[in-house]
Amino acid sequence: MNRMLAAVFLLAAATATASAQTPPPAPPAPPVAVAQPAPPAPLPSCPELAAAVSAAVRNDARLQDWAALGRYREANRFVPAPAPGEARVVFMGDSITDAWPQPRFGQFFPGKPYIGRGISGQTTPQMLIRFRPDVVALKPKVVVILAGTNDIAGNTGPMTDEQVAGNLASMAELARANGVRVVFSSILPVSEYHVRQGDPAPPQTTRRPMARITALNAWMKEYAAKNGDVYLDYVPAMSDARGLLRAELSEDDLHPNAAGYAVMAPLAEAAIQAALKK
Repeated sequence: MNRMLAAVFLLAAATATASAQTPPPAPPAPPVAVAQPAPPAPLPSCPELAAAVSAAVRNDARLQDWAALGRYREANRFVPAPAPGEARVVFMGDSITDAWPQPRFGQFFPGKPYIGRGISGQTTPQMLIRFRPDVVALKPKVVVILAGTNDIAGNTGPMTDEQVAGNLASMAELARANGVRVVFSSILPVSEYHVRQGDPAPPQTTRRPMARITALNAWMKEYAAKNGDVYLDYVPAMSDARGLLRAELSEDDLHPNAAGYAVMAPLAEAAIQAALKK
């Protein structure tokens, strides 16, 4: 019995000693800081976002229909065949032609069977692609071509004067092959009178140098004379003493205003009548 008590005593003593030597549990480690992702960049303002979305949609549409063949597709379907003796005229061009029929610029040749087929921003390669559906298929007697300023500005990429001239010549050849008389309109002069202070955009005289405008106009005049076409020269009536677009004829140094179109209309009519007599 005494031996048993001694053994129990020794076991209790050993357990107590072991407990005394066991270190207390370590305190819990502090939480590890997790790196937080950077806050997202602020969204652009509503006008900027709307402009970006509009640009994306517009660019996508241009890729799908680069020459804008769809612009006048439906309208062309409803153009009747010319009446007997009708001297139909189609105006082919860019924004200057596109805007001309708008009421704010006055009446577009009232009482005349004249059809506008301009598209803002276009260059000569785009016009050449749509020349057959937008001009030839309408069976006009005369086509008035006003093109080249956007080629100079590089709207669809860099263009040399020779490339522009080649596209203009191809349009004229396509017209003559289909019995359509050709009027080549001179490229309008530009100016720099309406540049706003602080505007980062270069003036029109930089984007569309007058030297290139003059060179292409000289080519058109010579080409028209050699091929029996009519050259419509807007430059003398629309230029000032500096050789630039008269300030009162434009609000942006490029596009005519109502006063500008009022100068152009009788000159265009005279050229059309000259072409009809050929």
